[in-house]
Amino acid sequence: MQKRYSEMTPMELQREIGILKEKAIKAEQMGMSNEYEVLVRKMAMAKAYMIDINQFAVGKTYELTEEPGVFFTITYFNGVFAWGHKGNDTEEIGIPISLLRLPE
Repeated sequence: MQKRYSEMTPMELQREIGILKEKAIKAEQMGMSNEYEVLVRKMAMAKAYMIDINQFAVGKTYELTEEPGVFFTITYFNGVFAWGHKGNDTEEIGIPISLLRLPE
C-alpha cells in the first residue's frame, strides 16, 4: 500500500511527482484527457505538501498558476488547501496551495 502524500519525505514526493509527470505525458499522447487531468491534479496535491503554508496568509489575494489573470482570496486553510473565493465569485472553494502563485 502506498503512503499518503502527508507521510512522504520531500525526496519521496519528488519521485512521486516525476512518476506522475511521466504517466501524464503518456496519457496526453494517447488522447486520454480524463486520465491526464487526474494525474495533473495528483501532481498539484503532491507539490502542495512541499510548500511552506506560512508563505501564504488569510485575507491575501494570489494569482492562480493555471489561470493567469484570475485571482484567489484566502479565507482560511485546511491542511494544504486554501479555502476562499476565486475572482468575484461568492462560492467558497478549496484549492491546493501549489496552485497559488507567490509574489516575486
